[in-house]
Amino acid sequence: MTDPAPITLLLVDDERSLREPLAEYLTRQGFVVHEAESAAAARTRLAQDLPDLVLLDIMMPGEDGLSLCRHLVETRGLPVILLTARGEAMDRIIGLEIGADDYVTKPFEPRELVARIRSVLRRADRPANAPGEELNYRFEGWHLDPLKRRLTDPDDNLVPISTAEFRMLHAFCEHPRQVLDRDRLLDIVQGREAQLFDRAVDNQVSRLRRKIEEDSRNPQFIQTVRGGGYRFGADVTRVQREDG
Repeated sequence: MTDPAPITLLLVDDERSLREPLAEYLTRQGFVVHEAESAAAARTRLAQDLPDLVLLDIMMPGEDGLSLCRHLVETRGLPVILLTARGEAMDRIIGLEIGADDYVTKPFEPRELVARIRSVLRRADRPANAPGEELNYRFEGWHLDPLKRRLTDPDDNLVPISTAEFRMLHAFCEHPRQVLDRDRLLDIVQGREAQLFDRAVDNQVSRLRRKIEEDSRNPQFIQTVRGGGYRFGADVTRVQREDG
């Protein structure tokens, strides 16, 4: 049996005094770490290969971390953990609303960061022995592959989705025609941050609608239930996943 490939991280932070020691620590923990001192350097690195997760400082000269975070979750579907200063509460909220998976506040304990990384990756990638992994979901020509975390439209085009968007759509596919209240969806989408960011569900629903609805202002799939939450208004077929 071959050993699993090491987890690759992209650490984006303009503070060299923080970035380099943190990269060394994470390397000692078994991660492969690539560094970028700016959003521009990160974009160059991402054009070469994709990491498993991005550690992203919010406050950087030039393009800031929130702008890069939006790009990452909208076009790459990569898990993102924000590195934030203590006084950046609003930025943290905005980051989570646009699709970041978690955040840590500087100064932080490196061991806590490692725990957050592993937690986000567990949520982003279903275990190999997860029940039902052999099943895909189809609705109105759309195709969701939970094992590969891939969404394709009726024309078989790949549609990038963030980790939070994937978890939400997967929950809807698991419970079609059923009302899922905001508390349940909030726990699915943001995990431990659920009680702090009440707008997270509505923001993720809006983002997901823009990707799968023909008219996001008149949604046919993700329907709002007044006072109750949301209902997935499509019939979902579970099919055996194809190899490859």
